[in-house]
Amino acid sequence: MRKEIWISAAVFAADRVTKALAPRIPAEGLELIPGVIGLRYAENTGMAFSLLSGRPWLLGMLSLAVILAGFLYLRKKQVSLPAMTGLMLMLGGAAGNMLDRFVSGAVPDMIETLFISFPIFNLADTALTVGCILVMADLLFGKRGELKNE
Repeated sequence: MRKEIWISAAVFAADRVTKALAPRIPAEGLELIPGVIGLRYAENTGMAFSLLSGRPWLLGMLSLAVILAGFLYLRKKQVSLPAMTGLMLMLGGAAGNMLDRFVSGAVPDMIETLFISFPIFNLADTALTVGCILVMADLLFGKRGELKNE
């Protein structure tokens, strides 16, 4: 991996701060942009869309396995900057949610979309989603031959 590891560290740190502040959100929530986005505190014992709820240790171990496998795989690969940026976003988000699962058994969520019915999510989830989009875009539209063995 290259110097882009700072992206993961920044995502992880920002995620920790937002999750530490999340319990202070009033029970009725806060509307940040009227009709668009707000804050409401919730805890998720599962993963996206509450899948595998109530199994935080299983999800934590799965997260750890994916992080380790990704690291072992990537240390032998040369990856384009957009893909590496996406992977580092995903690493930071996965590490943040993994820590929550191991420490408290639940992942704090606080970002709520007000214009559509959608599950409440957090900064780590956002980093994971944006990271996936960057990696997919690079795989679909990136220059051929950029992913090479060292």
